Amino acid sequence: MLNYFEPNKIFSITSKAPKYILFIFIIVISVGLLEALVISPEDYIQSDSVRIMYVHVPSAWIALGTFSIIAILSVITLVFNNKFFPLIVKSLAPSGLVFNVIALVTGSIWGKPTWGTWWAWDARITSMLILALFYLMYILAWRIFEDREQVNKITSWIAIIGLINVPIIKFSVDWWSTLHQPASINLLSKTSIHPSMLVPLTIMTAAFALFSLLIFLMKYNTELIKVKNKGLDRL
Repeated sequence: MLNYFEPNKIFSITSKAPKYILFIFIIVISVGLLEALVISPEDYIQSDSVRIMYVHVPSAWIALGTFSIIAILSVITLVFNNKFFPLIVKSLAPSGLVFNVIALVTGSIWGKPTWGTWWAWDARITSMLILALFYLMYILAWRIFEDREQVNKITSWIAIIGLINVPIIKFSVDWWSTLHQPASINLLSKTSIHPSMLVPLTIMTAAFALFSLLIFLMKYNTELIKVKNKGLDRL
């Protein structure tokens, strides 16, 4: 099954996918922006500033999800010495970092009118900043180290160690007294967010996920072309 990830085989699929994903993304983001900016109501406390939630929350989710995928594939790479997954996780990291930075910036913008400050060393915010640093270390390791086996091991361990931070981000608002509000969406209990806000949030999350996939495929296809051209870069 893993043979399907061989560069020559998978490129025939991934090279055609971006244009279709871009088309779907444009439709979904258009609907999402209409719902988020026009149809969804103001918050009775935060007024229109709450609308930044529709960018902030999906970005944070995607940053966390992407890093989790990178870490899981890194474990498989180490345990089974898989030679195809390193190229995938290398291509996932840039989109994860982009959404991590978006989450931090939009959180700062949202925090100014809500908390009265652009930045606070809050547990949730600080742990998200640490995640961004792990992303940076991961990406830089790919650029610094030349030996393929060495870089695979180093980046895999960076991802695995960084995975420890993911549950800290998730449960930081429960474990410590923080400025950040508790989670409004919980899979194990009743969601506290109103459907009029949950619908646009869901649509925007889908749109951002598609955009993340688009960034990944563009990077992945570039890496596959380098491999096909033999010797221009390592896996």
